[in-house]
Amino acid sequence: MYFAALLARTEDGWEASDTELDDVETLSDLTDLAREASEEDTVLVLIEQEDAWFGVVRVDGEEDPRIYVSDAAAAARSSYGEILLTDELLGREPGDDDADLDSLDLDGTEDGEPDDANDSEDDEEEESVSGEIVSHSPVGDREILADLGVSEKELLALDEGDALSTIAEALGAAEVLETVR
Repeated sequence: MYFAALLARTEDGWEASDTELDDVETLSDLTDLAREASEEDTVLVLIEQEDAWFGVVRVDGEEDPRIYVSDAAAAARSSYGEILLTDELLGREPGDDDADLDSLDLDGTEDGEPDDANDSEDDEEEESVSGEIVSHSPVGDREILADLGVSEKELLALDEGDALSTIAEALGAAEVLETVR
């Protein structure tokens, strides 16, 4: 199960709104959605797949979005995570057809691959996703929330199950986030 919300910082504090990602196909679409919430202030797009991974996209005005994903391999198996995992974030050359994640099924297997192929080593640090080795480690800007009260160390220590609530609490936005959950 997925949850996605926008947190927009305003003069009066944080405002939250749940958001549908059904029409979002690219990072650019997601960035545009965030900018609709506030063109000048900081907007955070918070996305989580229950107990698997979470992601934060930060949009500050017209600046390029900043992205953090807690588990690249888990997110790569997800249609929403795929939006966040840009070539740059994964250290790939843009347009590398061999690294195309579109051939993934929602269960994380490649087309034609048996479902149990990735179950042999659940504790592996990396796995093959569409022929590309993707790490289970965090990727992106680890200081994405540092100026808002969540240090790199705290971000890396978050548990996927309650990460968004913990982030919202640190921002002073726990109550507004819970209203859209």
